Formats: sequence, C-alpha cells, structure tokens
Amino acid sequence: MRRLMFVAVFLLFPTLVVPTFALSPDEESVHQQAIAVLEQRIREAEPREQCFLYAQLINQMTEFSRHQYAAGNSGKANALLHQVQGLTQKLHKTVSENDKRLKKAEILLRRTAFRLNEMLHASSYPDRTLLQETLAQVNQADNDAMLQVFKR
Repeated sequence: MRRLMFVAVFLLFPTLVVPTFALSPDEESVHQQAIAVLEQRIREAEPREQCFLYAQLINQMTEFSRHQYAAGNSGKANALLHQVQGLTQKLHKTVSENDKRLKKAEILLRRTAFRLNEMLHASSYPDRTLLQETLAQVNQADNDAMLQVFKR
C-alpha cells in the first residue's frame, strides 16, 4: 500500500509542479511593462548608456521568453527571441570603449547566454534553430563587450 502511494505521488508530482512555471496575467503584464520601460529608457539615454540598457532589455526579454516556453506559448516565446536577435544587432552598434557600465553589460549578456543555453537543452526540435541563432548572437555581443572591457 505504501509503495502504491509512493508511485502515485511520484507520478502526480510533475503534473502539480509544472503549472507553477506558467505566468499569471498579472506577472505577464509586469514583464511587458518592464520591457516597455526599458525601451523608453533606451530612446532617451545617452549613447554611452545604451549598451547596458540594451543588455538589460535582452535579458528581460529572454527571461520572459523562457516563461512563455514553460507556459506552452511557443509562438510568443519565438516572437520574443526574434526581437532579441534584432536587439543584439543594435547592441553591437552601441558597444564602445567609453560605455558607462560596459562590464555590467558583459556580465548580464553572459547570464543571458547561460539562460538561452538552458532553454536550448530543454527545447523541442522545431524551436532549436531559433534558439541556436539567438544564442550565437548573444555570445557574439558578449565577446564584443568583453573585448572592449579588456581594451581599457
């Protein structure tokens, strides 16, 4: 009887835990508001501050995408990853030696690459190509930022 109870709990536990990763509508709107605020700050920021703000935005969008994948919304998650790819190209243009928080941006990009790598290993086959491309672009932006840090 105890063994049967253990097996039942073992099999039911994942079905009880997985929905906790899904975002509630309130949490989703908080993510979207944070993204909108960062986008506004980038438009108003000086050029030497934009690199760090882009890194923050890339990180925020990657985290939101990760939550969307966990909730089963792969369409939204993929759209966010496409936006991340566009933002990494903009970040490449803003990396320079006189950036205010370049080292912090590099650390944030490294964390983002780590999250993307986790997502890649947990993803389904159709989503892997997009994740690999995004990871490669974030890694390249991280390398560019690191090179600028070491130039100082």
